Amino acid sequence: MVLLPLIPTAISVFILISDHQRPVAADALRRVERTSGTYSTKYDNFDVAGVLASERLVKRYGDCLMERGPCPPEGKFLKEIIPDAIKTACSKCTAKQKEKAGFILQHLLLHHRKLFLELSDKYDPDAKARQQYGIDSDDEDYSDLEQA
Repeated sequence: MVLLPLIPTAISVFILISDHQRPVAADALRRVERTSGTYSTKYDNFDVAGVLASERLVKRYGDCLMERGPCPPEGKFLKEIIPDAIKTACSKCTAKQKEKAGFILQHLLLHHRKLFLELSDKYDPDAKARQQYGIDSDDEDYSDLEQA
C-alpha cells in the first residue's frame, strides 16, 4: 500500500485543476504559491520614478492600462490588481506597494491629469476612491501635493 500517502496529494491536484476548469501543466502546479493575503512583491523594486520621468513610458503604460496598446509584464500585473486594490482600498498591498501607488497617483494627478481621469473612469467608475481621497474630476489645483 505505497500509494496510500499519495491519495491526499492526488485529490488536492484534482481539486485545483477542477476548480480552475482548465488544464494545468505539472510545473505550473509546482509554482503555486501560498500567499499571506498580499499581492506579489515581484515588481516591488521596479523603477516607477524612471517610468514617470519619461513621457514615452507614461504613454506606453497608460495605453496598456486603457487597453489601447500592448502591455509589458509589469503593466499586465498592475492591470490585474487595480480593480481589487481600488475595491479594497489597497488592503492587500505591502507598505512598499502603497508608497509606490501614492507616488504614481500623485504624479498622474499633477502631471498627466487627462490620463488620471481616464484611468479613474475605467477602474473607479463609481468614483468611490476619488470621493474617499477628496479628488474631484474638475481642474482643481493639486500642486500642494508636490510638497507632501
